[in-house]
Amino acid sequence: MNKKYIVRLTVQERQQLEEVISKGKAPVLKITHAHILLKADVNNQAGSWTDVRIAKAFGVHPDRVYQIRQRFVEEGFEAALNRKKRLVPGQQPKLDGAAEAKLIALSCGKPPEGRIRWTLRLLSDKMVELRIVDSLSHETVRQALKKTS
Repeated sequence: MNKKYIVRLTVQERQQLEEVISKGKAPVLKITHAHILLKADVNNQAGSWTDVRIAKAFGVHPDRVYQIRQRFVEEGFEAALNRKKRLVPGQQPKLDGAAEAKLIALSCGKPPEGRIRWTLRLLSDKMVELRIVDSLSHETVRQALKKTS
């Protein structure tokens, strides 16, 4: 099968990858990517390995090997070796500045009748009751209040 993205490492890149592997001080993902790039290199004396063989050797999916080769060809050596940075966080924060301000004002106010003080769960329930947010965990309330104190 003809490979669309062919890895051709320079001598300097090869040395850099071997150094990453031999030191063992880099993150595991970086070391794995270094192994994959070395085995996928067509300039390798032993020849390049197939994606399936590389995947089995390093415990990754063949699609991962393909993605690393693609990133090497399209974006360069550093992009293929290191993790790709996320453009947006995986999950948007529940509380924005206005909601956080309302939470702080609520926590500084008088607690519900029959209570001496606000608890995290009471605060989260009250924020939902007031329709400031759809749902809110007591842990999110804790983190927001800890950040402000």
